[in-house]
Amino acid sequence: MKTTTFLRRLRAGTALLAAVLGLCCVQATLAQQVVVKSTVVDVQNEPVIGATVIEKGTTNGTITDMDGNFSLEVKQGATVQVSYVGYTTQEFPAGSVPARIVLAEDAETLGEVVVTGYSSQRKADLTGAVSVVKMDDIRDLNSGNAVQSLQGRVPGLQIANTGQPDGDVDVKIRGVSTLGNSRPLYIIDGVPSTRSMNEIATSDIESIQVLKDASAATIYGSRAANGVIIITTKKGKSGGTHVEFRASLTAQQWQRAIDLLNTEEYGLVRYRATVNDGKELNTTTLSNGQPNPELNRYTYMYDVTWKGDEPTLNRIVIPKYLDVAGEPVMQAANTDWVKEISRTGFTQNYNLNLTTGNDKGRALFALDYYGNEGTVRGTYFNRVTLRLNSDYRLFNDRVTIGENLSIAKTRNSALKGNNLQEDAKNIQSIVPIRDLKGGWGGPASNMSDRSNPVRLIEDNKQNHEDVVRLFGDINLSVDILEGLTFRSRFGVDYTGFWARSMQKTYKSGFMSDNTARLNQSANYGGNWILSNTLQYKFNAGKSHFDLLAGQEMLKYTFSDMSAGRDGFLLETPDYMYLSVGEGNLRNAGSGTSYALSSFFGKINYDYADRYLASFTVRRDGSSRFGKNHRWGTFPAFSLGWRVSEEPFFEKARHTVSDLKLRYGWGQTGNQEIDNYASYGLYQARYYTDPTWARDEGTAYDIKGTGQGALPSGFIRIQRVNPDLKWETTTQHNAGIDFGLFDQRFTGSLDYFFKRSSDILVSPPYIGTIGFGGNRWVNGASMENSGVEFMLTYHTNIGQVGLNITGNIASYRNKITELPEDVINSYPGNGNDQTILGRPWKSLFGYVADGLFRSEAEVKAHAEQPGKGVGRIRYKDINNDGRINDEDRTWLGVEDPDFLYGLNVNATWRQFDFSMFWHGQVGSYANVTTIKSFTDFFGFFGGQNYGSRLLDAWSPENNGSTIPAVSANNVNDESRFSSYFVENTSFLKLVNMEIGYRLPERMLKAAHMESARVYLSGQNLLTLKKTWGDNAFTGVDPETPNFAYPIPRSLTVGLQVNF
Repeated sequence: MKTTTFLRRLRAGTALLAAVLGLCCVQATLAQQVVVKSTVVDVQNEPVIGATVIEKGTTNGTITDMDGNFSLEVKQGATVQVSYVGYTTQEFPAGSVPARIVLAEDAETLGEVVVTGYSSQRKADLTGAVSVVKMDDIRDLNSGNAVQSLQGRVPGLQIANTGQPDGDVDVKIRGVSTLGNSRPLYIIDGVPSTRSMNEIATSDIESIQVLKDASAATIYGSRAANGVIIITTKKGKSGGTHVEFRASLTAQQWQRAIDLLNTEEYGLVRYRATVNDGKELNTTTLSNGQPNPELNRYTYMYDVTWKGDEPTLNRIVIPKYLDVAGEPVMQAANTDWVKEISRTGFTQNYNLNLTTGNDKGRALFALDYYGNEGTVRGTYFNRVTLRLNSDYRLFNDRVTIGENLSIAKTRNSALKGNNLQEDAKNIQSIVPIRDLKGGWGGPASNMSDRSNPVRLIEDNKQNHEDVVRLFGDINLSVDILEGLTFRSRFGVDYTGFWARSMQKTYKSGFMSDNTARLNQSANYGGNWILSNTLQYKFNAGKSHFDLLAGQEMLKYTFSDMSAGRDGFLLETPDYMYLSVGEGNLRNAGSGTSYALSSFFGKINYDYADRYLASFTVRRDGSSRFGKNHRWGTFPAFSLGWRVSEEPFFEKARHTVSDLKLRYGWGQTGNQEIDNYASYGLYQARYYTDPTWARDEGTAYDIKGTGQGALPSGFIRIQRVNPDLKWETTTQHNAGIDFGLFDQRFTGSLDYFFKRSSDILVSPPYIGTIGFGGNRWVNGASMENSGVEFMLTYHTNIGQVGLNITGNIASYRNKITELPEDVINSYPGNGNDQTILGRPWKSLFGYVADGLFRSEAEVKAHAEQPGKGVGRIRYKDINNDGRINDEDRTWLGVEDPDFLYGLNVNATWRQFDFSMFWHGQVGSYANVTTIKSFTDFFGFFGGQNYGSRLLDAWSPENNGSTIPAVSANNVNDESRFSSYFVENTSFLKLVNMEIGYRLPERMLKAAHMESARVYLSGQNLLTLKKTWGDNAFTGVDPETPNFAYPIPRSLTVGLQVNF
């Protein structure tokens, strides 16, 4: 014992010295003082060294010494507060502080209750892979989607940002497990959903748990193969009436997704391309020195000096006017289109939360408004959410009834920012916003048909999309006997969507449309769910049992309709309705549904808080599958051993304060296919639109009007498959949970391996089968494995509280089986190099081996049609002397090798500070869609390009890695190659925040319980790979292609409680 005490004191020495140096307890004595003395120990009667002792509400304090002793002079009648990391804080009146203060382990650290599916468990008793999100870390992030704020905070949870104002994200848990839909299942207050979470207010969420392995998620059976995210919203609280108000305002700085050529630069690049291609220039003089009689004054002109037939550029002559069919209609400009469609965006969020209750009932009312004006003009998202919930205890608290209702109304802009960015990228800068008559500017003669993005914004101001979501449940809980509880829940999740798109007539350059059009669409759908569970908890000596049995039914329905008409006399929102359109009446509609019936059971067992076990089974029946395999059974089990609770571990407990080993195995299913995938389907088609493909109608449309008196026939669109069955994912998970030095360090380490079999695919079919020969089959398999690690450090240094959490995750997947007729649908050559045995997101193509820099290099290289000086050289992989399809190889994988995050929180007196970093390593992206515009002039004609072309290869710029400018593509450089593969590794300072809590004296004067103001910045810094062959050349590697730019933003916020 003496040795243990000595080591304990030695470990605490550094922290004690730092705490003493950081402690400031100078305070004016304005009243009679008393001296408080005591000794602080833990439950093993060992001294707690470095515990913080303060006079509550002041900065007067001290810390315990090597023996746990302290002495502090405080005001008479003051409250003394004693705290230490990993232990429950205790408070005493100054006149009655005991001589020995025993600190107990903090229940929040070791006994936190976690929702795991139809029930809850102590976190210490969990044997599955479950991550708990600290809501305090994300509540201040002004995001339209709470799940977006989880990025980088949960190991194994991968979230890809889209940058859109609505907060839409792509979420994956532990990578990809299927070839289809990989979205996780959301359980919101017990009701399942696969919709985006942007219709739920972040401030309304009480807790979030992520169930990552099968032993934790199998309880949800057929829908849990991609993991489960459980969201629990706030409920009413007893103890009187409380009001919480939160408000925040965010300013967002717009970002350029690409640097484009201005008018002068475009003229220069065009000149170089024309010279390189040996084509005729639009020069002011001919090579004989005479004026050019065929000079086109409506496009770029070049003042050159001739040396024989070789021109040397003196200056670029920009035309005064641009023409359409020879008529000058616009004055040449230098329009920065990206700037014209961009703005400083503002996001507002207001949340009011009112709770009231006593020991017999509780109620909550919450109202939330979120509005985001995006950094791209014309884009926005706003949401109003109303929540009501209550519960009441009856019959001596044996019966509890409750309801939870949420109504959300959202409005989203019809225009999407990424599409407007694309338009701004394409139209040339020489085009003005307005023409000479005040109309819209647009493409002139010899340009491509690229829309004026400013016109699109103005003409679509009246167009938007509305969604109303009704979500909630009524629930009943009955304590039948001691430990025996029956629970029933009926929940609904329904949405209604409405959109009205008014397309105005316009003339923009040579583009025009003289017909006003109206298109309206609406849909309605959702599901109801009824679940009933019976839970029995009892103890038998040191054995603790938790038995659960349940039944669940779900029915989903969806229907939609659309209609349109052309030709409107007036182009105003008040006039443009379907009934007044003059022609081309069109309409469509459809509906779908499916049903799911389930039975499940779970047994949790622990012996003496040391030996843990859990067994789960679920049987699901789905209408989506064939009649021969409609039902599926999904079992799971997990085991745990709390080594730190063993008697033999007692001597090590001061160093290793918590240690748990766990292993889990289980199977989950996936039913994310079309509702009628197993059925043979036939459709009556009078006609189909022949604009882009031949008419596949089944009637004699003699007049070609798409309607008539003759009856329509039927056409097969899908073959039946009565043997279609569930995808099944089998997963193993081994993990360690640990705590060190009295929970100063806590962490977990997990390894998982999962195999998905019978993956659902729709392969191509041979023509002899005829129309509608496609059908869904089970035919693919995939394996996925990975490691996840999380470590938290928590300490107090005087009055400074410090919490640092880091996490890192790595996963690999590979396709192990595919039907032969679908292999060619995936990367590879279909012969000796296929996707089998490789990750799903593998990149396959040619290897770009730099540029040809001399004629000698061109002649020495393999046969490559179109090769030349300044052009890309492709590697002859098989050394056959020819560059062809056989020279393609594997170029990288889009999924990162590692994902990581680092969260730092600190508190000092009334101040708090936090900083969050997130990053990924070893990821690659196919950036063809953007690099085709930044590095090449010949892939698309008559539009604008990126400014990187100014640094393209030339004899004078021989060191450049960008191919020589050319309006042709004779070297077939648009083929996919390593030139278009870039490293998207990055490290981001995602959020940094500083807050201040008002002191108690100010709160009392204002009759408030608490108040806090804060200032935070988001997306403040991005570090990326900017060197080497695969350097990232774009702006943001998180959105490597032409997506909505993720803005840098600044937020100021207020939280008040009454």
